[in-house]
Amino acid sequence: YKLGADDYITKPFDSEVLLLKIKAILKRNDEINKETENKEFDLSSYHFNPKLRQLTHKGVTQTLSPKENELLKMLAEHLNDLLPRDQALKKIWGSDTYFNGRSMDVYIAKLRKYLKDDPKIEIVNIHGNGFRLVVQ
Repeated sequence: YKLGADDYITKPFDSEVLLLKIKAILKRNDEINKETENKEFDLSSYHFNPKLRQLTHKGVTQTLSPKENELLKMLAEHLNDLLPRDQALKKIWGSDTYFNGRSMDVYIAKLRKYLKDDPKIEIVNIHGNGFRLVVQ
């Protein structure tokens, strides 16, 4: 259970029981995704609406690219906590390769540029581990 397991099945098992357990897990996962899908974030003086891919600061709205949006959303979901680099790479780019890592660094630089007008918010690089979106 420490590693994230919340159910198990023993052999021999009935295929109908297995199917019902799989459906229950998928339903739980859908409910969690729907909760975070429509969530908006207030990041100091910025307002971030991931559904519209918009970052607003003092009435000025910046439309984000899909990858910028997904990366900022993941950072906001981990606000003031570490977002592991490999987790972001696998979710957004599909794999944790050197070139995808360099690409992510470019997107981090773009997000830092968008957020530069408020000194209370910054994206901190935790060397070798990932990034932290810090809001004071």
